[in-house]
Amino acid sequence: MGQAIGLFAVTNVDDLLLLALFFAQTAGRRGGGRRVVLGQYLGFLGILVVAVAGAVGASLLPESVRPYLGLLPLALGVRAGWSAWRSRNDEDDEDDEDDEPAVGPGVLAVAAVTFANGGDNIGVYVPVFARSGTGAMVTYVVVFLLLVGVWCAAGRYFASRPVIARALSRWGHVLLPMVLIGIGLAIFVEGHAFGL
Repeated sequence: MGQAIGLFAVTNVDDLLLLALFFAQTAGRRGGGRRVVLGQYLGFLGILVVAVAGAVGASLLPESVRPYLGLLPLALGVRAGWSAWRSRNDEDDEDDEDDEPAVGPGVLAVAAVTFANGGDNIGVYVPVFARSGTGAMVTYVVVFLLLVGVWCAAGRYFASRPVIARALSRWGHVLLPMVLIGIGLAIFVEGHAFGL
């Protein structure tokens, strides 16, 4: 179990920043935190399904395709940046916020970013799962799913700390697109997508 905890922590450090940004974006919005948690679980379940399938030889996602998962966070980052650019002159008016539907990342957006950012996770998990046997693989999966909840709680905690929350509130709309675009580009470069 200690190996599973260590493996999860090492492969998901970057998710803490993403989760804090997502939670900051949904702060004060009805159902926002729930959407982030559901999206994180959905995306991570996708990672686990592919990793387990790869470990048992089904190889649903060829290694040559994994780098192109960077298109998901890149597209979401460009979209978030465009949205921030368009609303740069809008006033933060409390009355207007009450009339708006809940905003921030939706379940599928969080899931897509989580899954796309998990290309490295898949690359690490497949050989570990393949070597570990069925019983140990089940233990890894259960521990990982429990730790997703811990990661969500930590991301929410960081987003709710006054100093961090103020910084994320002020700069989160700028940081999120930058982080998403950076993740997309890193996935491209690490996987040598488009000949990089």
